[in-house]
Amino acid sequence: MRSTKDIRWSELLRKANGGDRKAYVVFLKEIAPVLRGVIVARSGGQNSECEDILQNVLIAIHEKRHTWRDTEPATAWVYAIARYKTVDALRKTGRSRLVAFDGAETEYPDDTVHDPTVVGDLERLLDQLDTTSATIVRQIKLHGSTAEEVGDQVGMTPGAIRVALHRALGRLTALVTHDRQQSTQNKTQNKKKARK
Repeated sequence: MRSTKDIRWSELLRKANGGDRKAYVVFLKEIAPVLRGVIVARSGGQNSECEDILQNVLIAIHEKRHTWRDTEPATAWVYAIARYKTVDALRKTGRSRLVAFDGAETEYPDDTVHDPTVVGDLERLLDQLDTTSATIVRQIKLHGSTAEEVGDQVGMTPGAIRVALHRALGRLTALVTHDRQQSTQNKTQNKKKARK
């Protein structure tokens, strides 16, 4: 089920792509604060840096808005652009999170960021598995259950659970690889179309 925000953003972007300037201005005004929050969370909150990243994201959305397929959720498309632009910016600066403890700073990778697109991406992938495999992956990898606990839940031995988990992870890897190949092909086709 699509969220109210996704339905609204999709409708605004659809109108904007059809030439409605007012809808485009409203779309940008609505997504900017949400994206700012995502960027702040991902980057650790360096305000001037976040504003630069936000501007780059908005420019990318403007330049790429013709690539959005109106059959796809606008929120996922917007969040994906924000995620990639934020990661690129942080990679360029070599940023990570600094944690102060007793006057000394220790550097850790930034694991506090919660990207709203990750859950959707993961659920989309897990939905492509059979129900038992998806349950096993969710319970063991996401919820931290043991093979014994999951085995009791689904009626399998712990050994069979481990084998099923290994196979399910292999299928997920294949799905991700296929998605990446499709994405690369789509980018190549879009570049060819843009040149014509």
